[in-house]
Amino acid sequence: MTYVKRILRVALVMPLVLAGAACSGKKETPAAVPSGAADAVSTPAPSSAPSATPTGDPAALAATAIAAMSDADLAGQVLMPYAYGSDATTVDKTSAAGNQNLAGVDTPAQMVAKFHLGGLILVSFTAQDPTGSTNPATNVESPQQVRRLTDGLQAAARQLPGGAPLMIGTDQEYGVVTRITNGVTMLPSAMGAGAAAQSPLTEDAWRAAGEELAAMGITVDFAPVADTLGPPANTVIGSRSFGADPAANGGQVAAAVRGLRAGGVAAGLKHFPGHGHTSGDSHQGLPVITQTTAQLAAQDLPPFQAGVAAGAGVVMSGHLDVQAVDKGVPATFSHKIMTDVLRGSLKFTGVAITDAMNMPPAMKWPAGEAAVRALNAGNDMLLMPPDITAARDGILAGLKSGSLKRERLVEAVTRILTLKFRTAQTPQPQIGTVGSDAHQQAVAALDAASITVLKGPCAGPLVGGPVTVTAADGREVARVTLVKALQAAGVTVQAAGGKVVHLVGYGDSGADLDPAAAATVMMDTPYLLASAKSPVLVATYSSSKLSLTALAAVIAGKAKAPGKSPVAVTGLPRTAC
Repeated sequence: MTYVKRILRVALVMPLVLAGAACSGKKETPAAVPSGAADAVSTPAPSSAPSATPTGDPAALAATAIAAMSDADLAGQVLMPYAYGSDATTVDKTSAAGNQNLAGVDTPAQMVAKFHLGGLILVSFTAQDPTGSTNPATNVESPQQVRRLTDGLQAAARQLPGGAPLMIGTDQEYGVVTRITNGVTMLPSAMGAGAAAQSPLTEDAWRAAGEELAAMGITVDFAPVADTLGPPANTVIGSRSFGADPAANGGQVAAAVRGLRAGGVAAGLKHFPGHGHTSGDSHQGLPVITQTTAQLAAQDLPPFQAGVAAGAGVVMSGHLDVQAVDKGVPATFSHKIMTDVLRGSLKFTGVAITDAMNMPPAMKWPAGEAAVRALNAGNDMLLMPPDITAARDGILAGLKSGSLKRERLVEAVTRILTLKFRTAQTPQPQIGTVGSDAHQQAVAALDAASITVLKGPCAGPLVGGPVTVTAADGREVARVTLVKALQAAGVTVQAAGGKVVHLVGYGDSGADLDPAAAATVMMDTPYLLASAKSPVLVATYSSSKLSLTALAAVIAGKAKAPGKSPVAVTGLPRTAC
């Protein structure tokens, strides 16, 4: 029996599950990256008035655009690199040097024009981000700046043959992987939503996220993470996952997809076919997935299937060695996985995009050869190629030699353009919607539902009397935020001498715990609570202001903690309440 038939046979016994579902440091201070206008390098802005919202059938618009494109245009449409600089046409000398090294141009707008790009990803580097090694640039500062940048990028794209909008993506997962942090409404991590286990709240929160991203000019969010979490040693996914239960994850993934779509942004599921059951990190090497096809179908595929059924526009491949399906071949480069399973078994018709091509498993081959291999496997778009010129030229060489069929390239571009035209038909919200009261309320409701007491009282104040808030090294922002929230909730907070509420988070270890603390709060995956000695143990799964405000209400006895840990913690119940 072939691997595809085996996966399909196992999947056939799961219709009810699917119907009900539809990367490292720990400091909070971002690395300083020059982004100012000092010694600026400028290029003329493209002379184009804002275009009207495209109307008509997106597939027909795509076909018309493709008719105007050369092979070089088609090759550019499947590329989504990053760029340096916080403005499309004016950058500082450091950013210009970065762009010259990457693409032989000074500015992001010139990069779009030179390569006839189909997309561009906005990135940022922070020390606590497990994906930080692939993001050497930082070009997001504030919602207003991002909107100016994306407006400039779209103006450049409108000058290209076919006049299609640019696909502008980012990794706005919330939690430890969040590109735009200043001025936006911060959702809890996916695991926080999994703890709340209320899909309507998840959908409302992600709709708020979608509206804010759309207002900033983002057209695709590479979220939600659809990976089902396996071993606690999996730190690269961790709280980025909704949890360990594939059926529950499917419901959460579908809700997030619906929310993003309603907000005007395409959702991007990742990391297909599932990065949760490995302790390896694809930012460093090629993780091995040892599950059988039956286990893959039961544990990993359901959340992706649910997301596809909910209307996800994008699925991102994982650089994973899925040994039961295509041993030794990274999933990104596997036709068996990206075509036979994704297109055949899951019936996905949207845009398949690679994980970053500047990650080690994808750099096994030269950039041009890797580009052709990824396209032939079934990917439609190539994310963050390490050498844009080589990737583009490799595609053109493949067309000439026949190693890449033009029909395959046209198929990929058709999917990309169809999604771009469809997304562009949703009117863009005003920038003032970012951080609105309505969005804050929607997300606060999800945060309140996520707080989990794994040990301690379920009613009344968690800690009686004056409290003192302490935190592991590097978590001063979270500590001060909680102090202010506790004071607002009527709790007396002392600099010293009170009952200690101790905060720990992503990347912390047993050495960061305080054995004398009255309460220990984990702001990421709750596994570390198994080693804590406090009589009160709480998980927030997140260090956002709204999460800590919800925590303060529980500590003060003004709210209950309805959450339930979506992963098992040794020696502790999923909830004590």
